[in-house]
Amino acid sequence: MSVLAAFRDSERAAPILERIRARNTGPVSLMEFCGGHTVAIFRSGIRSVMPGNVRMLSGPGCPVCVTSNADLDRAAALAKMPNVLLATYGDMLKVPGSKESLAEVKAQGYPVHIVYSTLDALRLAQEHPDKQVVFFAIGFETTAPAAAAAVLQARAQGLSNFSICSVMKLTIPGARALLDMGEVRVHGVIGPGHVSSIIGADAWRFLPEQYGLPVAISGFEPLDLLAAVDALLEMIEGGKPGLSNGYTRIVKAEGNRKAWGAVNAVFERGTATWRGFGEIPESGLLLREEYAAFDADRRFQPEVAASSEHPACRCGEVLRGVVEPPDCEVYGTVCTPDHPLGPCMVSSEGSCAAYFHFHQGAARPH
Repeated sequence: MSVLAAFRDSERAAPILERIRARNTGPVSLMEFCGGHTVAIFRSGIRSVMPGNVRMLSGPGCPVCVTSNADLDRAAALAKMPNVLLATYGDMLKVPGSKESLAEVKAQGYPVHIVYSTLDALRLAQEHPDKQVVFFAIGFETTAPAAAAAVLQARAQGLSNFSICSVMKLTIPGARALLDMGEVRVHGVIGPGHVSSIIGADAWRFLPEQYGLPVAISGFEPLDLLAAVDALLEMIEGGKPGLSNGYTRIVKAEGNRKAWGAVNAVFERGTATWRGFGEIPESGLLLREEYAAFDADRRFQPEVAASSEHPACRCGEVLRGVVEPPDCEVYGTVCTPDHPLGPCMVSSEGSCAAYFHFHQGAARPH
């Protein structure tokens, strides 16, 4: 049996599930802060096998989803500037802004290019020296090292026609903001695997130490997730919140110091606007002064009108765990993956899209 198959083996899952169902915790809500976990939980049917007292919630872990309309509008404005070529990940193309999506901007004839990595964006700058290439940098700590590397490489190569529009965010300030709001009662947290591989498992100790919440860092296979749930329920049952790292094959206590060091060298913390939350201090990654030459916002200073949200879209509430996708009046009817009203239905890691594709009775009941 391959390593991957072992983490999907139903026979190995059975005793873990038995322990979960035997735990005496009372009603509990467990939240994940990772879009990859959102999809994995739905795809593997984890929610459907949980006992009735265990509720699974999705937090603000989808980087596309938490990107505000103000930031999307800014990217659209940059794309329309003379001599600018905007490079973006494909997930961002269909996300509706206040008035239009980047796909609609592209359809108007403006140069919006889909890239799969920051190296692709750098390559565009090399291949189009007569254009100003702006990379629309979204993501959490997982993608931040690649953005930092691109800036460092651009400076080393003397690429004066490359810059980034950074709307990258930090997971932990977002998690703190959600918990401090107190809208949703959370009893335990499934810690993100990819983010933790960069920042380290120890970064999550604030949850048991400051909030009295257990946290279990998890991989993305069914047995990873079941083991994380079991670890959380064990800590809740025993009244001893702590940190459990079930993804030690990838996540170390200290994280990836080299990658995180590059991020800290290029970026500094600043206030960022999150969809559904508003401004969260120290949650954004902004280019340091010494790298201001690669800051698209400083270079081009795009003018953007006040942003607005679609009045029927409840993506912000979904991101905070206040409502589930089917609670939204337009879910599965007016709002579908083919015709999304908000990013939670666009991104492959969005709760609405995951619910639509994988959950039984995907369409909203009538």
